Amino acid sequence: MTLDDLRVFAAVCQAGSLSAAARDLSCTQSAVSQHVKRLERELGLSLLERHTRGVVPTLAGRMLHAAVTEGLGCIDHALRRLEEVARAEGGSVRVTTGATTVRHFMSAAVVDFRRRFPQASLEFQTETSSRGCFDALAAGGVDLAWITLGPATRTIEQRPVVELPWALAVSAADPLAAKAFVEPADLQEARLIGLPENSTSRLQLGTWLAESGIRPVFDTSVADWDTAILLAELGLGHAVVPALPAWSGPGHPDLRLIPIPALPALTAGWAVRRWDALSPLARAFAETVAHHCGKQTVLG
Repeated sequence: MTLDDLRVFAAVCQAGSLSAAARDLSCTQSAVSQHVKRLERELGLSLLERHTRGVVPTLAGRMLHAAVTEGLGCIDHALRRLEEVARAEGGSVRVTTGATTVRHFMSAAVVDFRRRFPQASLEFQTETSSRGCFDALAAGGVDLAWITLGPATRTIEQRPVVELPWALAVSAADPLAAKAFVEPADLQEARLIGLPENSTSRLQLGTWLAESGIRPVFDTSVADWDTAILLAELGLGHAVVPALPAWSGPGHPDLRLIPIPALPALTAGWAVRRWDALSPLARAFAETVAHHCGKQTVLG
């Protein structure tokens, strides 16, 4: 078997069909099929189950896919490290995160990093969930992932950077806007704007509220915190969100972010495959972001 065989097999598992994998790889479906058949022939096992709507890996296929994803990710990462050694400080740092993260946590760090490493390039890849960030890390597609920290995993290392207290975002005209702080009981049967149910922050919020005996109704779903806060500012609902500094101050006279001190703070930070395997540039960028987040937290 060859590395190409393994890469194509991984692409098929990811895409869910031979034809979709062929499109992703810019080759023919026949070529994709030949790679998979060569693996099956050498291993003496069926790796894919063919269905009318595509393919799914067999038990053997799932075992191979897990190993291939981790192994190829390590190889790709090592090749990038070698390339960066050859290019000295002219390498790249690839980061995956949510759509609004750069604005809230990285803007000053990006400017600082660019000043210190003018020959380096930064590449940002947007994902909609921590799970998507983990998949990008496992596949070797990125160096760093900025996530809402969740349960520890065997293959991904997480490092906390900043704690974000929760607040209730409401319009200045809302009756709750005059409160100095909000108790969880104030949210009983509230109709809230929330992130998707599978997001880490939404899961953690739901768990913490349930522990307080609170079960609010999330009747509006949005993709990111900024959209939730904007809708609340416009008077279209309430949103339990992290108290992001960019939304505080005179720039948003129609918005109130009321603290909810009873809820444990949300923790955001870095996720990587292995900290000791990060390139010097990637480590420098991660440390630069952490440094500026520390300053931001003090100022906030």
